[in-house]
Amino acid sequence: MIDRDIFEDLFVLEVTNNHLGNLERGLEIVRQHSRIVRFNNVRAAIKLQFRDIDKFIHKDFRERSDIRYIRRVTDTKLAKIHYETLVENIRKNGCIPMATPFDETSVDLCVEFGMPIIKIASADSDDWVLIEKIASTRKPVIVSIGGLSQKDLDDLVTFFANREIPLAINHCIAAYPHEDSECELNQIDFLKNRYPDNTIGYSCHEYNDWTTSIMMAYAKGARTFERHIDINTDGVEIAKYSSLPYQIDTWFKAFQKGKLFCGRSGRERKLPLARETEYLNSYIRGVYAAHDLPEGHQLEQEDVYLAIPLQKGQISCRELMLGKYGHKLIKPCVKDQAIDINMIDTPYVHDERLHKIIEERGL
Repeated sequence: MIDRDIFEDLFVLEVTNNHLGNLERGLEIVRQHSRIVRFNNVRAAIKLQFRDIDKFIHKDFRERSDIRYIRRVTDTKLAKIHYETLVENIRKNGCIPMATPFDETSVDLCVEFGMPIIKIASADSDDWVLIEKIASTRKPVIVSIGGLSQKDLDDLVTFFANREIPLAINHCIAAYPHEDSECELNQIDFLKNRYPDNTIGYSCHEYNDWTTSIMMAYAKGARTFERHIDINTDGVEIAKYSSLPYQIDTWFKAFQKGKLFCGRSGRERKLPLARETEYLNSYIRGVYAAHDLPEGHQLEQEDVYLAIPLQKGQISCRELMLGKYGHKLIKPCVKDQAIDINMIDTPYVHDERLHKIIEERGL
């Protein structure tokens, strides 16, 4: 059985390129968001993105400033030693260091830095050269599946299952940002039903709300969550899909409230609250004698009637057994008297726990 606990209630805070190639800005992002993590007492990873840019971008295109993606990754390049500093700082601030590698060399960097989890981006969820390399590390993987076909997703899940590598699957709308109406949270139900052995998560890029989707996603069974993060201390324009520390604080609190509302595991029947039992007991009908009943009498339908209130020690409609194999009186009972547990021959008398429940419930 594959251990999935590493993904349980895990928040992934995606720095992406919001450090802007500036180590100090990156450290400030870590500092501000890790404080919010600690204040909310949640388990969180702060995730970086690794690219070996000299190989990742073809040499003839590295200077193409008109291509947005190329310009974004070249303008925000950090040296390896700076990434090492960020990783150390993430650990010191009580968070889990994590990364998305976009090429094979970057996978080696994840191993060198001791990343406990590797992320596969939506764009690489069917890049089998990269996926093979990631799998060779044997590290747990979270994959976002925005735009991925059903067949490719089935293949991906089977691939990691055959290698017994823990895989979490993030429902994701790979539009940055996307509208609330595009969240498609019912996909979490689909993923849970189709892949019951995998942790299902939600990587969100909506920008109008930090409460509704996470509460709904948790209620539907998502157990790992991802958002992009940034800071607003230096006048830099913030991407709509990136969250500021106060918004992440709202997000965490919404998660805690959603978890509170959902309560215990959905895999087993809950135990009733004590006051719930007390309330319901006030509505249970007790068993009363319809006429005088002698000792040794076998109770039949015409011998009893049911009415409220239920009294302490009285048997109720729940325990009443009539006829040949039903209750026999071991003490007499007069008309309209409550038939007490100690008046009848019943297995409940010999079960201390059940006997105690009957003695203590009711008026």
